[in-house]
Amino acid sequence: NARVTEFFGLQKSDLPAIRLITLEDEMTKFKPASSDITSESLVSFVNEFFDGKLKPSLLSQEIPEDWDTAPVKVLVGKNFNDVAKDKSKTVLVTFVAPWCGHCKQLIPIYEQLGDHYKDTADVVVAKMDATANEVEGIKIKSFPTIKLFPKDSDEIVEYFGVRSVEALAKFI
Repeated sequence: NARVTEFFGLQKSDLPAIRLITLEDEMTKFKPASSDITSESLVSFVNEFFDGKLKPSLLSQEIPEDWDTAPVKVLVGKNFNDVAKDKSKTVLVTFVAPWCGHCKQLIPIYEQLGDHYKDTADVVVAKMDATANEVEGIKIKSFPTIKLFPKDSDEIVEYFGVRSVEALAKFI
């Protein structure tokens, strides 16, 4: 099923493959360290899961070379924590999906917001394709989702207001 392979970040060339998900409060994905499928590797994988020794498997695209050249920075799983959780800056991140109509409507507004803050050293406006990138502890349930990572804080504040440059600037 194409949706299942996409969900796990698999290509046809990766199949057959083993993956495991938890369906508790927050769905978490796991994959074995090796792609070799044997009865021993399967038993070891399941035992490591039940022993709590597995780390979640998170999707990430490669960091684009030009990720920080535009007013709206491009985040992926691999650079998310370095940028969004930089306590010397206030970072606003919108989590988008390429197929999402509401996300497409937000992008021009968000680009204007990025232009507004492009010369403000301690404010970053960023976006991340949440269908191709995942971050531990950040669960996205709808698109677009906008979250603020305030300067000098571990707090994460989700935005539920009007999607306009003025309203988003006031939120920042």
